[in-house]
Amino acid sequence: MRVLIVDDSIIAREGLRRLLEAEGHRVVDAVGRPDQAPGRVATEHPDAVIMDIRMPPTFTDEGVALALALRRTTPALPVLVLSQYAVPEYATRLLEGGADGIGYLLKDRILEPMQLSHALHRLGAGGTVVDPDVVGELILARRAGDVLSRLSARELEVLRLMAEGLSDKGIAERMWVSTNTVGTHVQHIFQKLELPGTPASNRRVLAVLALLQRR
Repeated sequence: MRVLIVDDSIIAREGLRRLLEAEGHRVVDAVGRPDQAPGRVATEHPDAVIMDIRMPPTFTDEGVALALALRRTTPALPVLVLSQYAVPEYATRLLEGGADGIGYLLKDRILEPMQLSHALHRLGAGGTVVDPDVVGELILARRAGDVLSRLSARELEVLRLMAEGLSDKGIAERMWVSTNTVGTHVQHIFQKLELPGTPASNRRVLAVLALLQRR
């Protein structure tokens, strides 16, 4: 994939470049300021953008704002936001802007080049990637008096893995159960969260949004 990197740290930019190139990706550019990104997207037409969250000028949520801005102008552009912090609000804002092709991972989660590459390919295929730590914090915060309290421990585990973008087969392999068992859990999640069953509804994405929006 052709990737644009946006990070104010030159160490982070060059580190990401090496990780990506090790997996056969091509870095079309690596810029240090959020305001440089829209122009590079327009000229380079990358297959995906990887960015930090906290960048100049305020070092708060510039990455979230940039991701949403890029998606407004280029809706199909996969965007992976990396952060040192598990902030559920960031994930909620990102997914509310459209969940397909959006990812939010903690930097500490990237231990091998393959992990970063897998996340990019998942986003490129229209999937959604949310860090398990973010999902875990949301679940803990909402267990009492919330619709999520209807879910069993096993169903919550399935929902966490759905948030990572895994298919039923991928979840089955992670949990060491059959695909049919996962399918049953997924259907129970849909029912308990009272998600619509129309063919046009991507209920997997809606389930993750239900988790992220009930904060």
